[in-house]
Amino acid sequence: MITFFKDLRSLLRNASDMDTIYLNGTSLTLEQIYKVAEQKAKVALTEEAKKKIQECRTCVDDIIKNNQVVYGVNTGFGAFKDKRIAPGKLKELQRNLIISHSTGVGNYLPVKVVRASMLLRINSLASGYSGIKLKTLETLIEMLNKGVHPAVPAQGSVGASGDLAPISHIILVLSRGEDQEREEYSGRVIIEENTDRDNYTIKTISGLKAMHDAGIERVVLDAKEGLALNNGTNVMTAIAALALVDAQVLLENAIKIFTASLEGLRGVSDAFQPKIHELRRQKGQIEIAKKVMQYIQGSKLIDSRKSEVQDSYSLRCFPQVVGPIKETLDFAANIIEREANAVTDNPLIIPEADRPIKAFSGGNFHGEPIAQVCDFLKITIAELGNISERRIFKLTSQFLSHGLPSMLTTEPGLQSGIMILQYTAAALVSENKVLAHPASVDSIPTSEDVEDHVSMGTIAARQFREILENVRKIIAIEYITACQALDLRLRIDTDFVNEIPEHTFGKKTYGIYTKLRNAGVDFWDRDKVAYIDIEKTLRLITTEL
Repeated sequence: MITFFKDLRSLLRNASDMDTIYLNGTSLTLEQIYKVAEQKAKVALTEEAKKKIQECRTCVDDIIKNNQVVYGVNTGFGAFKDKRIAPGKLKELQRNLIISHSTGVGNYLPVKVVRASMLLRINSLASGYSGIKLKTLETLIEMLNKGVHPAVPAQGSVGASGDLAPISHIILVLSRGEDQEREEYSGRVIIEENTDRDNYTIKTISGLKAMHDAGIERVVLDAKEGLALNNGTNVMTAIAALALVDAQVLLENAIKIFTASLEGLRGVSDAFQPKIHELRRQKGQIEIAKKVMQYIQGSKLIDSRKSEVQDSYSLRCFPQVVGPIKETLDFAANIIEREANAVTDNPLIIPEADRPIKAFSGGNFHGEPIAQVCDFLKITIAELGNISERRIFKLTSQFLSHGLPSMLTTEPGLQSGIMILQYTAAALVSENKVLAHPASVDSIPTSEDVEDHVSMGTIAARQFREILENVRKIIAIEYITACQALDLRLRIDTDFVNEIPEHTFGKKTYGIYTKLRNAGVDFWDRDKVAYIDIEKTLRLITTEL
């Protein structure tokens, strides 16, 4: 995991052709998830995985042949677990499962999340404990490699038994009935995606047409296959994994933007001296303080207020607040990567088991690990936005900014300057406080109380993604505000008038200041239509500065 995050910059910037990723169910990394989801890398099964899948399928065939009673193979589902299904109806049972469970509502998930979800389902099935047929799984792989991306509504999963509704929308495209190819029962496939951050739209066609156009034959599901395909935690894990990568990028950018704010406020460096943080013994705190000290090297603005001995908490306590955020991301990465390599359907078929019936009913579909870690991530990423907004407020206040004009405008009153950007940041912070309420502490029993405790893990993952997007906007506003303050230091601060940025700012601060100005976000010498600059800045900070 640490290696992954160290290599993050090269990963995000390298969109060149890459080798096929071979899946065996146990060794998928966050880096590979990102490559498949964002860069459309191809995947295939290892030969060992193919062998295990076929051996496991033999066990399912034996269950049917010997008329053994196994949940979901020859019984109904959920509250219908005790209803026996006739041998001649087993294929219909599996197709009915997918049709009846395709109940998602709301906006469609982005293509990258759908791709990650498909990848994680494939990887789980590649472990060889689910009873899937090799041909069926290879069809799902073909869909992923050829870019057949089912339209998956975001809402409708309670996180146990896994992500039944959203995954069913994927399998609706993959599968068909024995004697019909009804277009309305073939799902929808995304053919065009507008990825504008605040105006997400897609165009779709029927799954029947999309699969025909791609030259992929839809599958008639056999016994156990529908349940093997739609029963798992893959959608919540996919959302969490991709958001986690974005959170790590945002954290690195937030540290650099913080140092710009620190310089804009002529901050005191004592708070970042190594010995202070060594005495706290918190690894993340030590690491963040070290970075801040590196980034402010060469700055003439730091320690330039000779009468000041310490700063307010939003500056002085930055390592103490952001250090735990860094450690939480590292902790979450381990949980999410383990889940990406988990077998999460039910029942599991264990060929090596020393008993006649190789099927075992369990609860690996329960999304609690992802639910709890996403709730943790919601809180920690919201805090990154909370402390950022306090610096925005400080920068815009003539009473707190150590000599900067009110709202960072040269004509207060006639112009409003940065005033309403701080309002927007405050609104986003407040919204995050609502979203940060833990989803995993809620549970609504389903299926006549057979499923009497559920995780709400997909809700937690979606809220994590939403909070992350809000915090990115807050950090973008801080970026604009900090650079406005830096420019004003060189225009009106008597200690620095006529100095040039390259010789006044720290090396790292000068670098990100220049990037923002080169991106067309100029000094506000008059009031501007602010959302345009915010959008430019958001595009800039989606990758590491």
